[in-house]
Amino acid sequence: MNLLVTGGAGFIGVNFVRFWRAAHPDDAITVLDALTYAGNRASLDGVTVDFIHGDIGDSVLVETLLAGRGIDTLVHFAAESHVDRSIHGPDAFIETNILGTHSLLKAARKVWLAGSGVAHRFHHVSTDEVYGSLGPDDPAFSETTPYAPNSPYSASKAASDHLVRAYHHTYGLSVTTSNCSNNYGPYQFPEKLIPLFLINALHGRPLPIYGDGMQIRDWLHVEDHCRGIAAVLAHGQVGETYNIGGGAELPNLTVIETLCAAVDGAFAADPALAGRFPEAPAARGAPTAGLKTTVTDRPGHDRRYAIDERRARDELGYAPQRSFAQGFAATLDWYLANESWWRSVLDGSYRDWVAANYATR
Repeated sequence: MNLLVTGGAGFIGVNFVRFWRAAHPDDAITVLDALTYAGNRASLDGVTVDFIHGDIGDSVLVETLLAGRGIDTLVHFAAESHVDRSIHGPDAFIETNILGTHSLLKAARKVWLAGSGVAHRFHHVSTDEVYGSLGPDDPAFSETTPYAPNSPYSASKAASDHLVRAYHHTYGLSVTTSNCSNNYGPYQFPEKLIPLFLINALHGRPLPIYGDGMQIRDWLHVEDHCRGIAAVLAHGQVGETYNIGGGAELPNLTVIETLCAAVDGAFAADPALAGRFPEAPAARGAPTAGLKTTVTDRPGHDRRYAIDERRARDELGYAPQRSFAQGFAATLDWYLANESWWRSVLDGSYRDWVAANYATR
């Protein structure tokens, strides 16, 4: 394949590029990223790619890349994805997630359908949040679950999903879509629950829990997500949607308690951590769980997400390979070993913001 990866310097995009390069060393990969606050060019260090600093809303640029580089596969990760940010400032989500996706679709249509006629694939990466919120006994989200987005973020992603579908059915663009559950793992910007709480714990900062902390999410290690996308590209039916889950449906409070216990265990096993992070409660033998505090729940907070991944399993052979325990342990190890990375992506003003706020997605 000859790939264009949008948002390839962001969390999931970086992991996908690294995954794809390892699995397909001879494929050409072009990364297009605007390098907004959550994008980091350094996250791609050591990976052979052609990096283009640009905006997905620049149709001329995208057309030039698709045609000039002979791109046949576009994997679209670029998105604003932070729910709390969408509540406080939805305009950026409309611009990037809806208008940006439409710009890509127009460019793909012009180059691939009206131009070269090359066999192609436009793969759109979306979220389970487009389906809304589940009750405690509701069946998990399937590909036929009606859309019911509850935040500006999820509404913008739902709109982009519909645009991708429309460009297939109206114009014949070869598309696939995947809707994933809560991702975690290396290179995740520290505004999401696991890296945010981990870094707060290392600095002795509060771990503010929304409401009762019993919001349930299906946790998916990012490498399993990348594996699922690869399966869609290899075996997915054009025009279809596939749900990719991690098979780990857990309350946020359970994830937070797991994190606290793991940090305590890491400090007990490695005395050097106390010197590196002297402000952490674990550095003086105190429990990290003592940092937990309850704050007012955010507006419209979805109560439960769960993914029914049977279609991906049956049609694509996809199954997550990491349990949450395995994935979380590897993630903790990565953040402890890559302090320079997460310090470099947090400038002073934003470090203050994440220290005072909690986000789950």
